[in-house]
Order: sequence, then structure tokens, then C-alpha cells
Amino acid sequence: MTASATRYLYLARHGEALPEQSGPGQSGPGLSENGRRQAVLLGRRLRDVPLAAVHHGPLPRAAQTARLVGEQLGAVPLRVDEAAGDYLPCVPGRAELPADSADLLLDFLGEVSQAEREHGAALAAEAIARFTGPVAGEVDRHELVVTHAFLVGWLVRHALDAPDWRWLGHNSANAALTVIRYAPGRPATVITVNDQRHLPTELRWTGFPPEWQI
Repeated sequence: MTASATRYLYLARHGEALPEQSGPGQSGPGLSENGRRQAVLLGRRLRDVPLAAVHHGPLPRAAQTARLVGEQLGAVPLRVDEAAGDYLPCVPGRAELPADSADLLLDFLGEVSQAEREHGAALAAEAIARFTGPVAGEVDRHELVVTHAFLVGWLVRHALDAPDWRWLGHNSANAALTVIRYAPGRPATVITVNDQRHLPTELRWTGFPPEWQI
């Protein structure tokens, strides 16, 4: 029998980004000054974690967050991965959604092309294969994925064995930590969600309305 060990998956949404820019060749905004501060503080929070790697999406706001986090960690390798990027992991049909919130959720998703649906579903499956479950060998593994809100919601949904559509409604704060434990022979355990203890009050829930500032 092949030995397996526990994986600790640390998920973090990128730091606060600058306003969106549109136009040919735009790949999305980078970090604001607040976002850079958040990323540095997240890295300091993780200094004592024996991280084997920092995976991150290809967009500037995720790549810059990962780089600033990595500067606080030392020799931990940074690995860009499209599966850690910004995409719709699952686009449900109306029949899959609760009747009382279907209109709201479908309005949020807007018009999604078939190509976007297929691309997102393929990357979502790849993320599950790559980042979840116990690891081979006898040594526990700790990994950080610097990503976007949708993927955090998708992986929390997967850990809880919730319906595919339930990534919707999961809100992730900038540079907050969500940690999932995958132990051999046990169901996944969501240890913490949106942990922002490393951030001062003014850097928590950036971009969210005042009632979220708790």
C-alpha cells in the first residue's frame, strides 16, 4: 500500500487591486498600496509555516501578491498556475439553484459563453486534482495558493461536499487566509475561513460595505 500524508492547503485571495482598466492588451490591474501592505502582512503571518510552494494565478494582482508574500518567506518557490487563476468554476442552471435566490445569482453571473463555461469547468477540475486531497509519501505538505474569490469558494465547497453551485455566495476578503486539512482516511476539514488576524482593522474587508467590517 502506498503511504500518504496530510496536506494543509492555505488559500488566500490576492490583495486589494487598483481600479479595473479596459482596453486592448489589458490583463487586469495590479495591487493598490493597501494591497501591497496586505500581501506583506500575509507573508509575515506565514513565516513559521513550512510551506513547500506558493502557487498563484497569472493575473498581475495575484502574481504581485505572491511575490510580496514570497519575499517574507525566503526560499519557498513561487509557481504560476492557470488553475489558480480567475474563472467561473461552475455555471449552474436555474433548476439547480434555490428558488428564492435564483434570480439574484443568475443576474450576478450574467451572460456566460459556452467557451467560458467549458474553460472554467476544466480549470476547476484541474484545481481539485492539483491542490486537494492527501499527498503521496510520509511527510505532511503545506502549500499556499494565492488566487481569486471564485476559486476559494469553489475549493471550500468541494471540501464540504456541497452542491457544485454553492461556490456562489462565498465571500473572500483580500489577503485573508482560508485553511483546509486533507488527512488520509478522513473527510476534509475546513480549519479556518477568511482569517484576517494579521491585518489591522483598516485593511480588513477592503472593498466590502461597512456592515461587513467585523
